[in-house]
Amino acid sequence: MTIDMKGYTATIGLEIHAHLKTKTKMFSKSLNDPHHGGVNQNISPIDLAHPGTLPTINKKAVEHMVRIGLAVDGDIANFTEFDRKNYFYPDIPKGYQISQFKYPIVSNGTLAGFALTRIHLEEDTATSKHFDDHSLVDYNRAGAPLMELVTEPVLHSSDDVMKFARELQLLLRYLGAGDANIEKGEMRVEVNLSVSKTDELGTKVEVKNIGSIAAAGKAADFEIKRQIEALENGEELVQETRGWDDQKEITFSQRSKENAKDYRYFPEPDLPKLYLHEIFDLEAMKAELPELPDAKRMRYASEYGVKSEDIESFIGNYAMALFFEKVVAGFNGDTNLIKTASNYITSDIIGILKSDDFKGLDIDVWTTLDPEMFAKLITMVNSGDLGSRGAKDILAHMIKDGGDPQVLAEEKGLIQDNDPEALKAVVQGIIDANPNQATEFKAGKETLMKFFVGMGMKETKGAGNPKILTELFNEMLGK
Repeated sequence: MTIDMKGYTATIGLEIHAHLKTKTKMFSKSLNDPHHGGVNQNISPIDLAHPGTLPTINKKAVEHMVRIGLAVDGDIANFTEFDRKNYFYPDIPKGYQISQFKYPIVSNGTLAGFALTRIHLEEDTATSKHFDDHSLVDYNRAGAPLMELVTEPVLHSSDDVMKFARELQLLLRYLGAGDANIEKGEMRVEVNLSVSKTDELGTKVEVKNIGSIAAAGKAADFEIKRQIEALENGEELVQETRGWDDQKEITFSQRSKENAKDYRYFPEPDLPKLYLHEIFDLEAMKAELPELPDAKRMRYASEYGVKSEDIESFIGNYAMALFFEKVVAGFNGDTNLIKTASNYITSDIIGILKSDDFKGLDIDVWTTLDPEMFAKLITMVNSGDLGSRGAKDILAHMIKDGGDPQVLAEEKGLIQDNDPEALKAVVQGIIDANPNQATEFKAGKETLMKFFVGMGMKETKGAGNPKILTELFNEMLGK
């Protein structure tokens, strides 16, 4: 959306919650599976806050947090503790949430070029389900380990919002810390936004209930436009929490915004203090981090020289990127082969899988397609032994049933004829049969070359090399 800013600047900070991937919940031994088919299946007396129950800390969740902090070059606290965040709502069985306030696990850091304030660890709430005349609560999600990341107010547009959310999603997946599927509620984005014509921040509004990264961008755009229009009309903005209506694509007022004092934070008495530098070897953990998205982008650009669009496809699909690297490993840095392979992977394979012939088929192509045989196919294409049309037919066969592309090409009669002498008779025959087109071509209508090459491919039943056919037509038509 293009917005007339009328001299205003938007200032945006994000609060993003994301489920962490652990076997059990944050403070109990219940299975951490919020998407369990049956309601209230993964629960325990601890999750339901029965009297006399005591929480215990999930070490794996803390380890995920430390690795996330190291990946964003944040400061890992030595001393940290959990706090009680007091508020009453049906999906909070204890009447408080175990969170972190004064001593978060991670402070500072940067991601996607934006500065971070903190990243802390807490437990998730239960899920309320509302009906016409009543509401029910599902506690499967209650107590799930939840990361909360807070950025500095350094974003200024919907593009910034979406860029940051996508990069965090990628980071969590690369680290194996979470799946971050926002549509499933595994990552939740809250946009804090104000507009102002001065260096001072305007009245901040928080937007919740955002169900996708695209919706986060739309919510930011709507709120920027709404606030500017309100100020231009002389209205006074109030600090509040607003919801996002995905159907109407508007924000709506929910409640006044709480302050930290409203939550009456105090240290959680039932959990021990943590000294993370004594628990974890931070240097070893930093060295063991996987190649992260930004580093992979730079390496793919410098080492492989592939298109930026292809790079983003690989960055967003780890299995695809792994397949690509296996394929190009045997190309010895041949950039032509690498670029052809990249194009076939990101375009042709994806296109084949979306075709009618593959509808309803459950094919995990990045594990079933043999990278060595695919590399052989790419080599045949680049050498001129196989045309693009034939390559796609063979590739579809390989995806579904496997096979050696050389054998398949020979069986299907798709090996291209690269012998100019053998093709000269074909070319001359086409010229003789189409004198009018030949005359027009000689007179300057060069678009007819597609017609001639197409006729050549038809005459050779796809076996003619189109590059050689083009050269021969140019030569024999005196061009």
